Amino acid sequence: MKRGLLIGVGTVGALGAVFAITPPQFGSSANSGLAALPGRAPSKPAAATPDAPAPAGITGTFDGDTSQTRWGPVQVQIVVKEGKIVDASALQSPNGDRRSTDISRQSIPFLVQETLAAQSDQISGVGGASYTSVGWFNSLQSALKKAGL
Repeated sequence: MKRGLLIGVGTVGALGAVFAITPPQFGSSANSGLAALPGRAPSKPAAATPDAPAPAGITGTFDGDTSQTRWGPVQVQIVVKEGKIVDASALQSPNGDRRSTDISRQSIPFLVQETLAAQSDQISGVGGASYTSVGWFNSLQSALKKAGL
């Protein structure tokens, strides 16, 4: 009886921990805990300018710097047309082993979607792909800087 009770309590506790996991938040006050992740330098909170228009006329393809993560490099490329990000892709993503390849295959489309929706580096990241998310964020910041956005 005691053994069954301990197993049940342990299972409930483990499930609670799994469901409490949230994706990393970038570009907001919620990202303060990310500074401890490898490859992530502490940053100042971004100034709140959600209604600031993007510089008009900027058009081109911009490659971010390669961000080295624990599981491999991440490099973002953005395509900008008239100051708007119209496409984003990963030139490099962690793929050194089967698990890294699977995580990249699943997380990169979400990171692209977040980038296009945010039109900035104000992305949430992907839970379960923290290193890839941090690498994407760092490379995206570099690409945006090169684009003048």
